[in-house]
Amino acid sequence: MAAIKSKLIGGNFLFSETDIKDVFIPEEFTEEQKMIWQTVYDFCMQEIHGMGFEKIALMDAEKDKDKVYEIFKKAGELGLYGISIPEEFGGMGADFNTGLLYTEALSLGLSFATTVGAQVSIGSLPIVFYGTQAQKEKYLPKIATGEYGCSYALTEPSSGSDANSAKTKATLSADGTHYLLNGQKMWITNGGFADIFIVFAKIEDDERLSAFIVEKSFGGIEIGKEEKKMGIKSSSTVQLFFNNVPIPKENLLGERGKGFNMALNILNNGRIKICAGGVGGMKFGITKSVEYANQRIQFDQPIAQFGAMKYKLGQMAMLAFINESAVYRVGADVDKKYKEFLANGATENDAKINSMREYAIECAILKVQGSEAICWTADEAIQIHGGMGYSMETGVEMAYRDARITKIYEGTNEINRMLALAEFYKRAFQTKELKINDAAKSIPLGIAQNFNPFNNGFLADETEIVSNLKSVFMIITGAAGRKLKTKLVDEQEIVMNLADIMSVAFMAESAILRVKKLNADKNTDKDQLKIKIKMTQLYVYEALEIARKAADNAIDSYASGVEKFTMKRVVGSLLKNYDINPKNTRRAIADAVIEANKYPF
Repeated sequence: MAAIKSKLIGGNFLFSETDIKDVFIPEEFTEEQKMIWQTVYDFCMQEIHGMGFEKIALMDAEKDKDKVYEIFKKAGELGLYGISIPEEFGGMGADFNTGLLYTEALSLGLSFATTVGAQVSIGSLPIVFYGTQAQKEKYLPKIATGEYGCSYALTEPSSGSDANSAKTKATLSADGTHYLLNGQKMWITNGGFADIFIVFAKIEDDERLSAFIVEKSFGGIEIGKEEKKMGIKSSSTVQLFFNNVPIPKENLLGERGKGFNMALNILNNGRIKICAGGVGGMKFGITKSVEYANQRIQFDQPIAQFGAMKYKLGQMAMLAFINESAVYRVGADVDKKYKEFLANGATENDAKINSMREYAIECAILKVQGSEAICWTADEAIQIHGGMGYSMETGVEMAYRDARITKIYEGTNEINRMLALAEFYKRAFQTKELKINDAAKSIPLGIAQNFNPFNNGFLADETEIVSNLKSVFMIITGAAGRKLKTKLVDEQEIVMNLADIMSVAFMAESAILRVKKLNADKNTDKDQLKIKIKMTQLYVYEALEIARKAADNAIDSYASGVEKFTMKRVVGSLLKNYDINPKNTRRAIADAVIEANKYPF
């Protein structure tokens, strides 16, 4: 693909080759960052796992409210809620990538991870990002210690994905000193015990949402009963009813009418964190599964030695590795972009907001990939445990139920697939941030003839495949766009096919870059490197299959006749066979996991 000189541009991975010097890999985390991970991990193991899985599985946000709140307060006493809050307001002021590592460790908190996650992310970040100095001074220190529990109120019975259609309304009082809030919100995490709520509502007859910091102490708030859910049962989830709630005028958060943009940006933050949490959940599921498979004897040998079990363990480990590679690559880029904005004169708030917004495409990709990987892993963990997996005793049935929500919240996976494409179209064709025309010029001759100037050296074939995946995405996007024009956005099946091609290209490239950087480091453990190469190759092998199916579906859905024949021939020449032995590759990965008796990478 034609390279673009500018760096730190969201979505730019489609058009550029990333130098390994510019990519962050998880092996580069500092000792201080690892200590934060360890602190969170130890808290989860002691305060939550220490209760026993059966007791945890039976915990309920309503009947066990006091216990849940006790754990919540303990986390606050340990300072766990201050990870993203600036030091001047009592927090750690950690960078974004450290926050992702924190989230990975927090996944060991099981359903309680949702409680903490809401506090440190969607509940407090609107104030961190958009609050005035006075608002930050008033609320953030108490959020950091857990004195204030906080919550995020966006969804309504009639507005989920279409958030801007919300009906909750704020009316300015006659004397202009406060707003009166009326309406209803649902699916409110932490709502049962929260002291403050970030509430999105329309002021008067505005077409777009605004945001408010609403204290429970203001009065007029009715809290509904705890929802009875499939999973995350100990996490408080309620409806909220607002009846003339008086909100001081100074509690308007950000600018009037800018709440929808605020909500989207906060959700970008939450989306990538779902992937980070998924990585932690996958590692935990792999470790639980291999421990059981190594000690469970059938036909005079551990079931871990059977090929069917090795398939599952190898696939689990590969998915964890790929998602880990991609999520921390993006997290580091967000941090770099933040520093770049600051260097160019942006305020701290604007730098935080815009650095997150920059990577909206990648955040949507990671949300989908991470949630689908953790759901698959949780399902296979039950399968490895057999009948015991269906029992509360092992904890894996709870992990299965808890994981399922990740495909739904922070925007469903269907919405995120379409969002990734919509953001790509906007940047490529409206704002012109992505130089799509420059990239497209290199496709017909160079790429279609399977010539890639980067195809030499270590992982050359894999690098070429990623380049071709990007080209296939560009070719089908361009052809479908020319054929369907503005109607393409309504053909959601085609859009989701394109999103899958774009996604696997990004995930594969992230793993390749990680392994290339490790290979260039003389201090890298060579035995570990061999397995990491195999995990990367296995994903590339599977990415091709995903892309072939998605490409065929997309082409068959819009093209016919000569165009259909031509498109399939071009795509077929690009997505050519990749010659590895998938069975032996998975077994080699599984053997490393089995020998370590845990996820060892």
